[in-house]
Amino acid sequence: MREKILAVIEKNARIDIHDLATLLGESETSVANEIAEMEKEHIICGYHTLINWENTSDEKVVALIEVKVTPQRGMGFDKIAERIYQYDEVNAVYLMSGAFDFTVFIEGRTMREVAQFVSDKLAPLDSVLSTATHFVLKKYKDHGTILSTPEQDERQLITP
Repeated sequence: MREKILAVIEKNARIDIHDLATLLGESETSVANEIAEMEKEHIICGYHTLINWENTSDEKVVALIEVKVTPQRGMGFDKIAERIYQYDEVNAVYLMSGAFDFTVFIEGRTMREVAQFVSDKLAPLDSVLSTATHFVLKKYKDHGTILSTPEQDERQLITP
């Protein structure tokens, strides 16, 4: 039942317990208890709203930063990641395989604000060897949801 609950609420966290129970053919109590247990076990870590900021008046800049580090003896990557994710600007930190160690997603009001975060807070960390910042220009799909509607071609089709 857990996997079924997770599959549904991952796509729609606002689904009513009654509707979820009906969909799964389970009782409301058992579904509610299972969700509460998964929250306690930190399987369900939060409920978030996906917002297409391009359709609002708020200006936001999202950046993906590649970070190469030297792990400290006895501390590994976890301690470095912990130092990075403590910053309010940081939305996500992932340990990666390949050419760099971490991918860090941050948000700021301007490109200058993002650049300042990198130069003042991230790059000076003891373990950080290098960073490469990439700015998100447009989001087409996020968390499985298509954000931009395809433009309709309004030209008339003319056939011979």
